[in-house]
Amino acid sequence: MSQPRTTKRPASKTAAKKTAASKTAAKKSASKKTAAKRTAASKTTARRPAVRESVGTDAAAAVPLPDFLDAAGTLTLDQRKLLVDQALLLLSENYVHLPLKVAMHAVNPLQRLRVMRARMERLSTGTMEEEWLFHREMSSIFHSVRDLHTNYLLPVPFAGKIAFLPFMIEKCYDADDSEHYLITRTVTGYQAPQFGPGAEVTHWNGTPIARAVALNGAVFAGSNDAANLARGLESLTLRPLVIQAPPDEDWVTLSYVGLDGSDQELREQWKVTTNLPPMTDLDAISEASALMGLDLDSDEKSRAKKALYVRDVVDLERGQSSAELAAPAAVTGADLPTTMPGVFRAREVVTASGTFGHLRIFTFSVPDPVAFRDEFVRLAALLPQNGLIVDVRDNGGGHIYASEFTLQTMTPRWVAPEPVQFISSPLNLRLCRRHQENPAGIDLGPWFDSLDLAIETGAQYSAAKPITPEEGANDIGQTYHGPVVLITDARVYSATDIFAAGFADHEIGTILGVDDNTGAGGANVWTHGLLAALLNEPPPPDETSPYVALPNGANLRVAIRRTLRVGKLAGTPVEDLGVKPQETHQMTRADLLEGNVDLLNRAGELLAALPVRRLDLKTSLSGTTLTVAIDAQGIDRVDLYVEGRPISSEDYTAPLSIDILEVNPGQLLRADGYDTGELVASRRVTV
Repeated sequence: MSQPRTTKRPASKTAAKKTAASKTAAKKSASKKTAAKRTAASKTTARRPAVRESVGTDAAAAVPLPDFLDAAGTLTLDQRKLLVDQALLLLSENYVHLPLKVAMHAVNPLQRLRVMRARMERLSTGTMEEEWLFHREMSSIFHSVRDLHTNYLLPVPFAGKIAFLPFMIEKCYDADDSEHYLITRTVTGYQAPQFGPGAEVTHWNGTPIARAVALNGAVFAGSNDAANLARGLESLTLRPLVIQAPPDEDWVTLSYVGLDGSDQELREQWKVTTNLPPMTDLDAISEASALMGLDLDSDEKSRAKKALYVRDVVDLERGQSSAELAAPAAVTGADLPTTMPGVFRAREVVTASGTFGHLRIFTFSVPDPVAFRDEFVRLAALLPQNGLIVDVRDNGGGHIYASEFTLQTMTPRWVAPEPVQFISSPLNLRLCRRHQENPAGIDLGPWFDSLDLAIETGAQYSAAKPITPEEGANDIGQTYHGPVVLITDARVYSATDIFAAGFADHEIGTILGVDDNTGAGGANVWTHGLLAALLNEPPPPDETSPYVALPNGANLRVAIRRTLRVGKLAGTPVEDLGVKPQETHQMTRADLLEGNVDLLNRAGELLAALPVRRLDLKTSLSGTTLTVAIDAQGIDRVDLYVEGRPISSEDYTAPLSIDILEVNPGQLLRADGYDTGELVASRRVTV
């Protein structure tokens, strides 16, 4: 890592001091809580060199941004025209949200592309702009639709690279709702005077930090204001170059209040390194690639954060993403061992309202959704059964099956997967016709008939059919019977938005948001490469396919099928609307620096106010007589079914035993528990 350039400035002459002046008393109070730490830090006033950190898989790959850009840029004028033409094709023929985006955000990406293409006809190799300007304009057009599923993906050498600064900034609030931006993580070995977790950033390149975040958020737009600000803050220090244009500045100047309360200034250079690899090849015809609901920006950043800040997980996964280990392993001593350390973190948390389970889901981007669901079940069973906090903050989605298969484990209700729609277009009809009989493992038959009739009916969208098979979403039923609180934020997106919507629509528990909305990304997303492959597989390839191979590893992604809510909001799109929490919590300084202590206390408070249910079954089979021992809590009636047939209905006041005749091994026993007539718990046992 390069040596940081810092200066300690006279307090009376700095803009940062003016910004922080009214908060001096609060900072002094906060500094007393960490007096020992800050006293040690205040002794280090001399400039100290930072230690180069191993990033990604190769430390030598970290180079200054200017050096990286000097070697970039090999697209010819014809290749640029091809990229614009293919972008027009996808947005006009495949993009399911185009009518919504034009209406909600008053944008016209098709016209911008047409104008760009027309102007390119007046250029020559000698007069065309620098390549980075071309990438910036293409990125701007795709960002204008405010859809993190629909992206222009830069070619090599940008693909697979991240630009980063060696620290993270997060936002918190005081009791009076004033905002603060704190350093929360630094790359191992990085040092600067009075700098580290707890230092407060006041200015970014001379701009007040809140304004800098808002301006940056307008460039990397999300679907709503909360998402805009979340993306704007995150992109200040971390940018996946495959999806975001490189920073304009070679370095940033950071003004901050140091750990000892002094005003400091730091100049740090952008670096570029190789990111960890993605979970799957999204261009290949496979179940995983076709069933993705993934915010690529969040996925790239999640892998980059592991590479920069969570090396223990990288080591456990051996440099892969969402790897499933042969044996469970714990990242820290407080965590339960898990076979998926890059996917889950499970632990007990002691709150002011009691001890509960905390199960963090970092991603749904996994190759095996059943293995994901089963590991969730295993971990939840090892945690306290009186209340579970499911935390999906920062989760950009992944495999849609993984998200919807997991919902059943927390509810006695039958889970209805969210239905999805194509936009009606000749090209989407061709895709569905070719795959209506599922010749390549991607079944588009359910949408074919409605698209085939669309010309006659004038329907804008196909029929709404679920991606997730209903039997898969209900094949094991409820396994956790305690109350559940789901924690969300504005970076929740795609398959995680689908998970949050299903959680709300099936009334599984309370949603606690640290922002006032999720990221509002409701779609299945396909790449240009996958679309091209679908018209070429199975052989023979379609010789009239309009999809043309893109140059230099460039790619395009598009929201291909939009998702709709079920339950009380049935038919409402998830895109741009998202999922609003029932309760909100503003992140505090203690949350950022002390392991989410206030957030978890709030979640614990919500759990403690909810009833605790329990429905335990013990069975023994003697010949064809099945004895069922029932022990329950929070239930006043139990109904029993064998292979779906009703057997008995018993009032429950104390543990009881029931004999069921003519039962054979391998049959399925289901017990449904009720409280004042409402289904509140369910349990299944294979005899």
